[in-house]
Amino acid sequence: MADFGLYAYQEEVVERALQGENIIIWLPTGGGKTRAAVYVAKRHLETTPRAKVVVLVNKVPLVDQHYKNEFRPHLGCSYTVVPVSGESEEKDFFGRVVQDSDVVICTAQILYNALTNMEETKHVELSDITLLIIDECHHTNKDSVYNKVMGCYVEKKLGEERPLPQILGLTASPGTGGAKTLEKAVEHVLQICANLDSAIVSTKNYAPELQERVPRPIKTFDIVEKRLEDPFGDHIKWMMLQIHEFMNPPPDFRLRECGTQEYEADVVVLEQRGVREGNRLLAESARHLRQYNDALLINDTLRMMDAYSSLEEFYDTKFGTEFDGTDFFLVGLFQENQVELRKLARDSRYENPKMFKLESTLLQQFGPNVQSRGILFSKTRKSTHCLKDWVLTNRALQEAGIKAAILTGAGNGISYMTSHEQADTIRNFRQGTLNLLISTSVAEEGLDIPQCNLVVRYGLLTNEIAQQQASGRARARDSRYSVVAQKGGREERRELTNEYLVELTGKAIAKVQDMSCYEFRRKITELQTEAVICRRIAENQKAEKRSRHTAASVQLVCRNCLQPVASGSDIKLLENAHYVNVNPDFKRRYKVGGQVRLDRTFQDWEPGCTINCNNGSCNKDWGFEIKYKEVALLPNIAIKNFALETPDGRLTVKKWKDVTFTVEDFSFEEYCQDNFPDIFD
Repeated sequence: MADFGLYAYQEEVVERALQGENIIIWLPTGGGKTRAAVYVAKRHLETTPRAKVVVLVNKVPLVDQHYKNEFRPHLGCSYTVVPVSGESEEKDFFGRVVQDSDVVICTAQILYNALTNMEETKHVELSDITLLIIDECHHTNKDSVYNKVMGCYVEKKLGEERPLPQILGLTASPGTGGAKTLEKAVEHVLQICANLDSAIVSTKNYAPELQERVPRPIKTFDIVEKRLEDPFGDHIKWMMLQIHEFMNPPPDFRLRECGTQEYEADVVVLEQRGVREGNRLLAESARHLRQYNDALLINDTLRMMDAYSSLEEFYDTKFGTEFDGTDFFLVGLFQENQVELRKLARDSRYENPKMFKLESTLLQQFGPNVQSRGILFSKTRKSTHCLKDWVLTNRALQEAGIKAAILTGAGNGISYMTSHEQADTIRNFRQGTLNLLISTSVAEEGLDIPQCNLVVRYGLLTNEIAQQQASGRARARDSRYSVVAQKGGREERRELTNEYLVELTGKAIAKVQDMSCYEFRRKITELQTEAVICRRIAENQKAEKRSRHTAASVQLVCRNCLQPVASGSDIKLLENAHYVNVNPDFKRRYKVGGQVRLDRTFQDWEPGCTINCNNGSCNKDWGFEIKYKEVALLPNIAIKNFALETPDGRLTVKKWKDVTFTVEDFSFEEYCQDNFPDIFD
């Protein structure tokens, strides 16, 4: 192993994997889990007949990262190593790629699609794979795609179907699964082990070497006293009270304290109730209250002007689109108070003290002649943009030489980054063109971000896994991990709770490792059997739910104006991914907007324009058109923007999988026969 450059603690944790056992490697962030996995893969390829290694990751950028940084450099000379993600063409003939390659690195969704797609060029069997490496394997729980893949494995294992691949999981933080007691935390760790059919290993004999190689940062709580006065926040609360009185909430419904996550949850439920009951006044008022609550949450974390701007942006989309008296009242309330809100937001006497504390925390590490590199973690994409603007306009931070950029999750939309933008940002950070990343949780785990000497968690309420991952980013010697929080506030309390849960995780893992082999295997098999039974029951319940109503008996209702706009029988499922309306009359129901631009291309379709409700001034966003096989222009609709009118009443769902009728597959031939009958004469 010495020629491969493994440390003694890495050699210790791979020992059982080299003997063919299913193993979860538990090492801290920066401990070299991926390098250890590459070594196991190399030995496996050298010693296993017809070896086939598949490496699963949970984020698209990690495919290229693992390929370029680890697997290709160490295995590429002797073996065929291929990266595959949703952005690469290889996904369209994934079965052939697996057949022709020695090592395939892909997102878990790609493999799961291949396991369930029976098309010859796309299909893969688990028996085709001899070693399955699962990165960030603590995500193998509940309905995650990792757990769907391993669910297929466990079913085959319990059914005594062979061969099955060896499993190698990698994690820095299994967590406690929300457990607060040792007994429950042990149950959680055992469940992760059962889901992965693996034992969990960590270094025992070389812990001092690990601590030397992966130093822990100095942790500080940068505590802020509560604002003495907050006239801006008080005025927003007064406006919310006006809306409460206007909407006349149901007597059986109690809203919790505004400016909290609990209040947000309440108004979401209230909006759903308004839609179900056909009470537009209630539903629309709840939507506006959510915006005001967001402004209070922003005001608690960022600048007052950031909170004001969030409201202004929302109401800019509402001016001129008032649908009825409800809209005129709600929009009018903001217009009447807009000048006062702006004036209060600009009054520096009442600015957020957390921002001053954050400034001093950054200035302690950054300076004109100081080589520092840091990550500032914040909760939302919006907050990262606000913080970047603050850094760029703050004279002291600019004089300290801070060069900041945003790092958020990849996706589609103005607030998302493309995967190329992510890679460019990380490269610039590595090269020193940037020295501060302002990031959401995307930077907490997995991504190859260089050593930092400062990590700041700002305005965050997360679990112990996220805390461990973020802390692990401060890998430089004498680095600092700072929590900026209000004295006695929820962030400070949560951080202290997380410290306890990190310790509890370690104790739970030790307990599991101390179990006898017989007892461990007995418990794992018991949990796996329970999981298979629960999965089958859940699948039956889903099937029953999908057949509760006939498609023709369900109407889709616009979630804003509450007008019926389509029949459930108009909806077809295209390529197991897109829910399209094939009724040509539906085009009269919507108007088209701007062109949708995506960061990747697709085999048979391309995005068209956005579509919005055409009922008067409703303008509710419904989705976007897609052009299929260069012939069919189909409205691709998001069910979250509609309500379902069923024989049993009206309901709302977030995802298509939750609808109460069966959606038939799209037939391109039938579509062409209906829309281009002349070519079939």
